[in-house]
Amino acid sequence: MAEETSELEGPDFEKGCQLESVPDEGMLLGHAFGEAILAARRGSELFAIGATCTHYGGPLAKGLMVDCTVRCPWHHARFDLRTGEAIAAPALSDVACYKIEKRGERFFITGKVDKKPARKPKSSPASVVIIGAGAAGNAAAEMLRREGYDGPITLIGADEFLPYDRPNLSKDYLAGSAPEEWIPLRSADFYREQKIDTLMNTSVTTVDPKAKQLTLSNGRSLGYGALLLATGAEPVRLSIPGADLPHVCYLRTLADSRGIIAKAKSAKRAVVIGASFIGLEVAASLRERKLDVAVVGKGSLPLKKVLGRELGSLIRETHKAHGVKFHLERTDDGTTLDCDLVVVGIGVRPNTALAQKTGIATDNGVLVNEFLETNVPGIFAAGDIVRWPDPRAGRIRVEHWVVAERQGQTAARNILGARAPFTLPPFFWSNHFDLHIHYVGHGSGDDQVAVSGDLKAKDASAIFRAGDKLTAVATIGRDRENLQAEVALEHGDEFRPL
Repeated sequence: MAEETSELEGPDFEKGCQLESVPDEGMLLGHAFGEAILAARRGSELFAIGATCTHYGGPLAKGLMVDCTVRCPWHHARFDLRTGEAIAAPALSDVACYKIEKRGERFFITGKVDKKPARKPKSSPASVVIIGAGAAGNAAAEMLRREGYDGPITLIGADEFLPYDRPNLSKDYLAGSAPEEWIPLRSADFYREQKIDTLMNTSVTTVDPKAKQLTLSNGRSLGYGALLLATGAEPVRLSIPGADLPHVCYLRTLADSRGIIAKAKSAKRAVVIGASFIGLEVAASLRERKLDVAVVGKGSLPLKKVLGRELGSLIRETHKAHGVKFHLERTDDGTTLDCDLVVVGIGVRPNTALAQKTGIATDNGVLVNEFLETNVPGIFAAGDIVRWPDPRAGRIRVEHWVVAERQGQTAARNILGARAPFTLPPFFWSNHFDLHIHYVGHGSGDDQVAVSGDLKAKDASAIFRAGDKLTAVATIGRDRENLQAEVALEHGDEFRPL
């Protein structure tokens, strides 16, 4: 899914480079063997890894070095500078790691490091079953293998497709600018090679935690040593006359996105119900397909409760400049909108029915502790269904792709005995034509918002605070600053925009 790298930049590390060219706690972009390489230094230690993020091809040299890691400026993936390992989603694949030879005051890249040291988990359950093959479930399955677990792994998904890139369903894929091959996260061969059994088009009807057995929708029984619930969420559906008409669509799955694309080919006018992130991204994508688009929403401004008045106004004006019409606070005034395609995006609900049936504690989601354990021994949970104790915001549930993947990774490590608390601040990104928003943290509608920079120039930050406490930061055109805000939130530090 990575984009093609552009012309190679910086020094040729094969020919050597001055050590002082790489600042302490800093990075330098160069190349060797026809590939872009990132050199980094921490004290006397020098590192060299591939310079292109394996998620969407982000330029790591424009990211942020934190201790012995580098964070991608685009979507906050993290890589270990010592090994090239992708240690935090959304990147799931490692970058190359390179051998470095120091000669006097110069260093040379001499080749790739062929093998990474094998890991051995602290504990290994007899088997691991993962219910849900979305972001959290897939990331968990991959992490179990990366951590050295060699027991049976079964990944069960109600969807007909193997795990895929869900954020793209409302963005580039729906707009027609992302190729089909971008959508699968992995090939079928990958799961076979990793010995991960995938059961698609399959759901779990019952779980017996005492016997550690579950029953599948096909009647088959399956035992487990440890269980991860990652059943995700389902769209909230309209309950009004006409809601079941054939041109009324929802967007959650790849099949949903394909269905909207098929209908859009013959449609001329679309109405999007809901001025949420998904609704607005759908609106932008359908405008890219040259449909007339109207957005209907309850609030006075799109996303005002999440992003505040200033950013809400900017999003509305950006959409209007691209021809999107808004009908806000006018849902019951009798206005009629002609259309031949309707997409509903009014929120989602966590799929907690199986958890409740199993005796797992729920309250607007599955309740877990800081290690993502439920109240039932041997059962963990991750992703959109989870309400977890965030160290900054208290117990929260969010529906972000990166959060779900990272929780899946943390749950996998803890299934293997790591006892690692999930403390990373939530992060998401949202695209609206040429407006790209990065948001880190977890604010609320009651937070105070201070805007720094020039919103019209798309070079700004919105800093959210509850009293004197930093809760979240949203940035436009300031990717590295968003990474710095992430670090501030992690450490409880003050944050000052550029």
